[in-house]
Amino acid sequence: MVKYSGKESAIIEAAYKIFIQSLAKVMDAEQIAYIEKAYRLALAKYDGKKTLSGGLFLLSLIEMADIAANEVGLRSKTVVGIFLHGITSGTDVTLDYIREHFGDRIALIVDGYEKISNIQTNKVSFQSEQFRRLYLSLIDDIRVVLIKIIHRLYDMRHREDVEPKQFKNYLKEVKYLSIPIVHRLGLYEIKKELEEKVMIYEYPNEFEDIKNKIRVSSSEQEVLMENFLAPIRKALNEEHIDYVIKWRTKSIPSIYEKMKTNNLPFEQIFDIFAVRIIIKNCKPSDEKTDCWRVYSIVTNIYQPNPKRLRDWITSPKVSGYESLHTTVRADKNWIEVQIRTERMDEIAEKGSAAHWQYKGKNKKQTTDEWLNQVREILESPEYGMLDDRLSGSCKSDKIYVFTPNGDLKQLPLGATVLDFAFDIHTQVGSHCTGATVNGKLQPIRYELHSGEKVEILTNKKQTPKSDWLNVVTTDKAKNKIKRYLKDQEMKEAELGSALFYRRLKNWKIPYTDRLLSEILKEYNLSSGIEFYHQIATEKIDVIRLKEFILSLSDDKDNKVERVENDSIRDKVFETKIGEVCIGNNMNDLAFKVAKCCSPIPGDNVIGFISINGGVTIHRDGCNNIKALKKNYPYRIINVQWNKDSNNISEIKIKVVANNEFGLLSSISNTIKDMHINILNANFETKENRFVGNLVLQVNNTNLLEQLLRKLRSLKGVLEVDRLS
Repeated sequence: MVKYSGKESAIIEAAYKIFIQSLAKVMDAEQIAYIEKAYRLALAKYDGKKTLSGGLFLLSLIEMADIAANEVGLRSKTVVGIFLHGITSGTDVTLDYIREHFGDRIALIVDGYEKISNIQTNKVSFQSEQFRRLYLSLIDDIRVVLIKIIHRLYDMRHREDVEPKQFKNYLKEVKYLSIPIVHRLGLYEIKKELEEKVMIYEYPNEFEDIKNKIRVSSSEQEVLMENFLAPIRKALNEEHIDYVIKWRTKSIPSIYEKMKTNNLPFEQIFDIFAVRIIIKNCKPSDEKTDCWRVYSIVTNIYQPNPKRLRDWITSPKVSGYESLHTTVRADKNWIEVQIRTERMDEIAEKGSAAHWQYKGKNKKQTTDEWLNQVREILESPEYGMLDDRLSGSCKSDKIYVFTPNGDLKQLPLGATVLDFAFDIHTQVGSHCTGATVNGKLQPIRYELHSGEKVEILTNKKQTPKSDWLNVVTTDKAKNKIKRYLKDQEMKEAELGSALFYRRLKNWKIPYTDRLLSEILKEYNLSSGIEFYHQIATEKIDVIRLKEFILSLSDDKDNKVERVENDSIRDKVFETKIGEVCIGNNMNDLAFKVAKCCSPIPGDNVIGFISINGGVTIHRDGCNNIKALKKNYPYRIINVQWNKDSNNISEIKIKVVANNEFGLLSSISNTIKDMHINILNANFETKENRFVGNLVLQVNNTNLLEQLLRKLRSLKGVLEVDRLS
């Protein structure tokens, strides 16, 4: 790099000298020497460096230092931070060198600036609030953010020194990060300038149009407002009211936003000028009275617009905002006047939450409260202690990490890779095996930190484990893991239940609720599900279990009866895995027929194992069994009817027929002739047709098919169907 020429060096030195002279009244010799040391290091390391437009890079640093000291009111440590920010990434200067020669605080500021500069802000417009919180959670000194904002203000003033593509990104950063923060800090002039720079880029024609329509120079505004305020001040003084008056011309972006929001032309925007009257030393009991008293004084002098009266004193906003607004006419101008007390003004400026925290209602410091405290420092006249008072940090109880796509996720402090995975999606969390964090492989237990970029690694064979509950910190992740483990326990319990009941049948022991109760007591278990789960996972020795159950037969109060009819057992039950038979004693074997489809002997059927024990029999084509197959395939077993099965089941049929004389009697006689019992019948007549729904008792499909054929052959019958 070619070093600065003698002429260029002279220009830099002259600019630096003017800057140092501007600090003489607010800094002592020691502070100025501290700045001088940082300036000389920057000059040596950046010697010859030019800006994009060909300007001298050191002049840009001096201008930023001037903004910090003379526009924002910051002092020596911040100015030193300005000269050294970015130096560790652009030169051979290390953080250890900064710490050794300038102290821990400056090293912290320089390191913090590097951290927030590495954040990718391409999606800041979608998650602006979270990005602001990320900014503040990464740093230990608010001066880091102030230096970043000052740098962006310089970029906005010198667009020629920024690459066009980069300038667009900077605009987003300014719009969604810098402007909200400087507003919170009460740096209204900087906020106004940044907003105007953004608008000039986004809406250049509209900006110039509004600017020309205002037409009033700064000096003319002063005269206009002094003439407006003079009679108000006189009247307030005569009433012995202690007050402060502030006024401003609304910014062009603010006026434009109001035009867009209300869909109005410039000429119909009332409050281009705004005045705030703040009543001092007001007793809480007198606040409303005093505000309306001032309102009366103002409206006695100037004509108010009744439609523009806003009474947020009687009915405060949800946010806690209290103020009395009116718009009055002064010559050709409409001017908004806000009337409030000091307490109301504090809430309006800082927000109700920050107000109560400031009063000590909440000991945990939030980012908003921290910014409010910084604002008080910036407005303080005690310049000598300013830098030391800015060294506090706002360590949030949240962290903010990036997805591979640049989306920002908020998690509690201490969150792990596994927490992040479950926050993305349940399936991602369930199959998580680790992650790459900032390009490095990390396990599921790795604790995440703000600003990190995380890409989750998964494997379909991976499933949640019980020890994962010790890895995660978020309720969401814990609940998902518990849900999975519970589902797994239920699945295994269902298998254990089926196994237990098969064992009982083999042992010729009938199941009773009392039997289960005795087993739970013996094994010190809390529920049947826990017992069935231990059966499935072989935690209970089946041989010992059998011995215990058989021993109960000696207890008179808990006698377990054996099934003595071995011929019936052999006839209706087979021990073949996955397949059982259905015989005449279905109730004895804990089988039951599903009411949804009412299967009868001859139907193709499927069994579904119930968690409460036994098997429910469904027709193969039943809609419910289709859903059960999909959700619980492990609970489906094959079943078949015994050849001589003669079970009588309830089935439903539907008959649709023309409304002909004697047809109902024919249907009834046909059913009676086949010795089929009618349990219930319901008939509805619609126009010339009737629809009958009948519940019948039938013992096999052959008999049912004969009935359906005979009914369909009756004169006038249009349709006969078996209902599911």
